[in-house]
Amino acid sequence: MTKYRIQGATGEWEVVIGLEVHAQVTSNAKLFSGASTAFGAEPNTQVSLVDAAMPGMLPVPNRECIRQAVRTGMAIEAQINKWSRFDRKNYFYADLPQGYQISQLYHPLVGEGALHIEADEKAGIAEDKVIGIERIHVEQDAGKLMHDQHPTMSYVDLNRSGVALMEIVSRPDMRSPAEAGAYVRKLRSILRYVGSCDGNMEEGSMRADVNVSVRKPGEEFGTRTETKNVNSVRFVMQVIEYEANRQVDVLENGGTVDQETRLFDPGTGTTRTMRSKEDAHDYRYFPDPDLLPLELEEDFLEECRASLPELPDAKRKRYEEELGLTPYNARELTAEVETFARFETLLAATANGIGKPEKAVATQVANWALSVAPGVIKSLGEEANPAHATAEAQASILDMQAKGEISGGQAKEIFEIVLKTGRDPEEIAETEGLKQVSDTGAIEAAIDEILANNEDKVEQYKGGKDKLFGFFVGQTMKAMQGKANPAVVNQILKDKLG
Repeated sequence: MTKYRIQGATGEWEVVIGLEVHAQVTSNAKLFSGASTAFGAEPNTQVSLVDAAMPGMLPVPNRECIRQAVRTGMAIEAQINKWSRFDRKNYFYADLPQGYQISQLYHPLVGEGALHIEADEKAGIAEDKVIGIERIHVEQDAGKLMHDQHPTMSYVDLNRSGVALMEIVSRPDMRSPAEAGAYVRKLRSILRYVGSCDGNMEEGSMRADVNVSVRKPGEEFGTRTETKNVNSVRFVMQVIEYEANRQVDVLENGGTVDQETRLFDPGTGTTRTMRSKEDAHDYRYFPDPDLLPLELEEDFLEECRASLPELPDAKRKRYEEELGLTPYNARELTAEVETFARFETLLAATANGIGKPEKAVATQVANWALSVAPGVIKSLGEEANPAHATAEAQASILDMQAKGEISGGQAKEIFEIVLKTGRDPEEIAETEGLKQVSDTGAIEAAIDEILANNEDKVEQYKGGKDKLFGFFVGQTMKAMQGKANPAVVNQILKDKLG
C-alpha cells in the first residue's frame, strides 16, 4: 500500500498531523468547585461562585478529576508525574469570567505515553503504528456564547465554565487522514473503557484541535495551522484533507502558510481563518498562586492502577488466543464498550445454557452478535422492539442452535418473532414448528426413498461424480420441508452412499 501523498504541480507533498484532544472528565462536580456537570441543564443553573469568578472565591481541586486523569495516563502507559502544578493562562474572552484559564503548561500531571493503531488496508492504513503522546494536562473549560437567543446580542452560559478537561496532546506522528481517524477512534475507545470520559463528541465532551502542515517528503516541518473544536472523527479527517490541499495550493502558487487558528464549517467541508495563532508567551503563563502543587502518594497511584479494566488491546489478544476468534471479529467486538459487554454477557449465558466451555461457542456467539442479530434488527426496522432482545432470549436461541434443535435460518425466524412480540424462544420453536428433525428413523426413511427414485444418480455418484452429494442433501431437505438436521442428513447419506 502506497503512503498518503498529495500530488501537486511541483511533485508530491506529505501531510504532518498532530492532535490536541480535549476530553471532558467524568465527574459529578467541576474541577475546582462543587457545581454539577450534568449535560443539558438550563443556562446558568450550574454555576458556583468560584465558576463565576466572584471576588475572594478560591479554587479547590476535585480529587476525582485528578484520579481520572491519572488512570487515563496509566491506560496509555504514560509517565505519571508525582509532582505537578497549575498555571494561569491569561486571555480575555466573554465566556471566561476570571480573565484567565487554570491549566498546566510547565509541569503537567501526565508525561509521555503512546497509543498503538493497527494496520487496516480497507481504511488505508498500511502498517501498525505507534503515535507518541507528549502529555496530558488537566484544565478547566470555559463557558459558552449563545448567538441565537437575541437578534443583536450574544448571551453567555457559564454551565460549562470550570468543567474539568484532559488535554491529550499527540506528537506530530500522523501522516494521513486515515491514521488521524484511527487515532481518535482508539483514544475514544480507551477513554470509554477506563470510564474517564464518555466520549460523546456530539455533546462536545470530546473534541479535537487539528494541527496540519505540509512538506516535501524528508524536508523540515512546515508552518502549521490549528483548526479548533472539531467534534467528530469524520470531520477530523475532512479538516486534514481540506487543509493539506489548501496549504499545498498556497505554497505552489508562491505564497506562505500563516500560523493561525482556523474554524471548520461542516456544511461546506472547508476551514476559514479565525485569528492569528498565539504562542505560549502571548498568554503570560505563571503559576497559579491560589493552588498548591499536586503531590501524588504511592497509595493513590496504586489505587488508580488497580482500578483499571482490561483494555482494548489486551482484550482483543485474549479473544484471539483464548477464545479462538478471528482477528477481525476480535477487533470489532472490542472496539466499543457496549459491544464487548453485550458479547461477554451473551457468551456466558450461552455457554452455561449448553454446559460447554466458552471457547466451544465463542465463534458462534461472535457471529451472532456482530452479524446475525444486527441484520435481523435492521431488516425489521420499526417493527423490532430492542427491549425484547435480552441476553437470556438470545442465549436461548443460540442454545437450541448449538444443540442442533434449530438451524441457522430457524434461529433468525425465532429472533424476528421475539423482537416483535417478546415471546419465549423455546415456546416459539415448539408452537410455530421451527424445530429441526433429528429423528434418524424419519430422515433415513426419506433418504431411502430419494435414493430408490434416483438410482442413476447414485451410480454416477459412486462412479466419481462427487458433486451429486449436494443434490441428495437438497432433495432430503426438500422432502423434510427444510426441518431436517443437516448434520444428521449428511452423516446418513455418507453412510448409505459409501
